[in-house]
Amino acid sequence: MSSQGPLAEYLRAKRADLLPDRTQLAGYGARRRVRGLRREEVAQLAGVSIGYYTRLEQGHSRHASDEVLLAIAIALQLTVTETEHLLDVSKVRMPLRGPAAPPIEVASPTALKMLGFVTDRPAVLLGRRDDVLAWNRLGHALIAPYLPFSAPGIASERPSLARMLFLDAQTRALYPNWMKEAGQVVAYHRMVSGKHPDDTALIALVGELVMKDPAFATLWSEGRVGECISGSKQFHHPVAGDFAATYDLWAQASYPEHRLEIYDPEEPDRVIAALWRVPEAGLGAHEVPKAHNVS
Repeated sequence: MSSQGPLAEYLRAKRADLLPDRTQLAGYGARRRVRGLRREEVAQLAGVSIGYYTRLEQGHSRHASDEVLLAIAIALQLTVTETEHLLDVSKVRMPLRGPAAPPIEVASPTALKMLGFVTDRPAVLLGRRDDVLAWNRLGHALIAPYLPFSAPGIASERPSLARMLFLDAQTRALYPNWMKEAGQVVAYHRMVSGKHPDDTALIALVGELVMKDPAFATLWSEGRVGECISGSKQFHHPVAGDFAATYDLWAQASYPEHRLEIYDPEEPDRVIAALWRVPEAGLGAHEVPKAHNVS
């Protein structure tokens, strides 16, 4: 995160992301030295002074009103999710004391009960930072059959989908369209970082991935935010082969950041039958490659 603050960092990223020809600015075809809009163009579109907008981007003014921020959001053509993130990061303040370590996430009995009802489709219960809090047998067979089935129940061994996606070769190979999957994961984590700026575990995770994976660093710098609650994914599974699956994420009111992700594969009879055979295919939960850092 920039020393100038998350608001300044986010404004710069979104300004660079908006091409002039997508706006109604006159003379946008003039020769440019940088990608995206100029500061004075954003200020003009938002109806604020160039000096004030510049101070926001430089981190010198962190008390913008919601009205000003909404005007800037319109100027930058932000989505609803991106606008919500802009409002979130504008309220981030330096703590008087160092941030406390967040409590260890624990799957609620209700979520575990819901997971228990899902027996014929892969399902994974995810926490705030995309840590696996629990999975059913098919979810385990789909996502990471080389890890112990019991790993989500042990905080020190709990799989991190984000860490696996960027640092684990087997997880990378699972997604033929890896860059799309990576972009969605980074956009989700940036959104969460705006809502929980003092989450030291999330800060450490982002810092680790920025240092260890150039693709993560590039995607993070783009400033995209998003929350995929449904959609489709392509899989290249070592046992089930190539297939597509739609997915939905279900949240409960008492634990809104705990999401139950359920996959519905095409050709369900073939794919589900193959996933049930995963332990018999030599990918049993007892085999944990030591080279993979997924804790």
